Amino acid sequence: MRVLVTGAAGMIGRKLVERLAKDGEIAGQVISALDLHDIIAPSKPDAQFPCDAFAGDLSDPVQIAKLIGRSPDVVFHLAGIVSGEAESDFDLGYRVNFDGTRALFDAIRLTGTCPRVVFSSSIGVFGGPFPEVIPDEFHTIPLSSYGTQKLVGEALLTDYTRRGFMDGVGIRLPTICVRPGKANKAASSFFSGIIREPLDGKEALLPVPRSVVHTHASPRSAVNFLIHAAGLSGETIGPRRCLTMPGVAVTVGEQIEALERIAGKEVAALVREEPDEAVWALVKNWPTRFEAKRARALGFEAETSFDDIVRIHIEDELGGRI
Repeated sequence: MRVLVTGAAGMIGRKLVERLAKDGEIAGQVISALDLHDIIAPSKPDAQFPCDAFAGDLSDPVQIAKLIGRSPDVVFHLAGIVSGEAESDFDLGYRVNFDGTRALFDAIRLTGTCPRVVFSSSIGVFGGPFPEVIPDEFHTIPLSSYGTQKLVGEALLTDYTRRGFMDGVGIRLPTICVRPGKANKAASSFFSGIIREPLDGKEALLPVPRSVVHTHASPRSAVNFLIHAAGLSGETIGPRRCLTMPGVAVTVGEQIEALERIAGKEVAALVREEPDEAVWALVKNWPTRFEAKRARALGFEAETSFDDIVRIHIEDELGGRI
């Protein structure tokens, strides 16, 4: 089995690549080769099979032809720019998140190989007003450019799958928290920052009210979602190919309370409220809680408490110590 990962230099991409190299298989099928692509050259893992890394623009026909010409059996399409950047730079958002996705899907169509394609979508495809708990059948009317770009990608994936060009599945990720490293340009970045920075002894700014409710899953769960999606049969998924992933729905205040329970009051006190209207303009239109019945029935699992998410960050990124 040959595997291609786009966006392989990103946080989730790196963790996925590490997991694939460690496991050496997907759903019992042995990985024979791994191709990595991003706008910058991804790092190659220590693997028991050949691994090649490529750098460049995913919407470049030459790049696409080179990647898809290697005939991957599974494609993890993670490449894209994040919500805040897609909102602030309209042209860039559509070029990367829309043009890049369509170029990739079209290259797959033209090869006639019909690989399994796992597309990382987002709960940003939903727009309010929302019910208290959002069912799987809730309408997708995004209120951001990022959400619109992801929704168009979902529509393409569904149609290309229907036509037999690929065997696609889209997974709508909740906010992945706690993200390691530095803050990125995602409007949701503060959800990780208010945990990550205090654990590192640094002040963290909170740009929205503590009453904001949001759904989260850990990076560990995100990787599990992707790998599980790659191994599901198309018949099991059915014609509705895009699934909302499960997660933990909590208020920002409950996030901080979890941090205090695990790391103490002094650490939690490093969170300082500083309203940001630009961030709030996006976040106030985001969905809150999800049923995710279809995903759960298909075997997707996430954490059951935000305490678990904080502990996973401590285990995976801080060596289990704070």
